[in-house]
Amino acid sequence: MLLILLEALLALAVLVLIVWWTMFSGRPRGEPPSGDDDAPPKG
Repeated sequence: MLLILLEALLALAVLVLIVWWTMFSGRPRGEPPSGDDDAPPKG
């Protein structure tokens, strides 16, 4: 039973690590401004 609990906690820790990594490892200066020339036209 203890092994199952440890395995579940490890899986939860891996999930939290993946979410943290994807949230905070983006571009160095964040997203470009919305008035960028590369943006597709609206409408």
